[in-house]
Amino acid sequence: MTEPAEPAAVPTRRGRLGRRRLRPVSVLGVLGELLITAGVGVLLFIAWQLWWNDMIVAGEQSKAAADISTNWIAEDRKARDADAPPPAPAEYGDPVISRVPATADPFAVLFVPRFGAEYHRTVAEGVGTSVLNSTRLGIGHYPDTQMPGEVGNFAVAAHRSAYGGGMHLINELQLGDAIYVQTADGYFTYRFRDLEYVAPTGVDVLEPVPGSPGAVPKDRIITLTSCNPLYSTDERIIAYGVFESWQPTSAGPPAEIAPIIAAQAKG
Repeated sequence: MTEPAEPAAVPTRRGRLGRRRLRPVSVLGVLGELLITAGVGVLLFIAWQLWWNDMIVAGEQSKAAADISTNWIAEDRKARDADAPPPAPAEYGDPVISRVPATADPFAVLFVPRFGAEYHRTVAEGVGTSVLNSTRLGIGHYPDTQMPGEVGNFAVAAHRSAYGGGMHLINELQLGDAIYVQTADGYFTYRFRDLEYVAPTGVDVLEPVPGSPGAVPKDRIITLTSCNPLYSTDERIIAYGVFESWQPTSAGPPAEIAPIIAAQAKG
């Protein structure tokens, strides 16, 4: 009788693993993965800066503008008999021209219905970063250009994207669109007329008669300026409006923005 054969030895897990060959690590592969990860991070940061952060700043700027607008209306009511009837249009007289403020001081609120019912932004003196990059301001008035309602050129600037994107939709303005400017004295109505694209050096758009240095102005103009195209500073997009009318604070806001102003007072 023969002895039963002994079962073959089963290799242990340690033995099986021990016979595996590790794949060599590619330095270029690791570097490529790191670069891809870094690229994704950069894109996410840009998206945050240009969209999410932009949206938050825009909301803060609109809230600040609403507070200023509401305070001017309240101060006007305190300064006069609130029960007195508003003046008739024929009694408005010439536009009241504000004094030139100090740098970064707010003096107006801009309303552009074409940009949406939530759009109202503070206009402050100067076009430096303390104004254009501010979370409470956002629209800057070019020094040495005219004030709202004044004969000549009331010229302002804002970012097209980032820091609230105050002029994000400037290219969508259509002939006849209203552009309203509120100051402590009242409301100035302009009507959009034309768009122009110029090089960054085309500063003659800021002249009292845009594009005509040395000319004597006869009209009251508003000029909105921003960078173009989106996310670029290659050129400037310029929107011109012509003065139509003005009315004092006591007369109430123009009908088109009355609901906006009423809503901001409640908010």
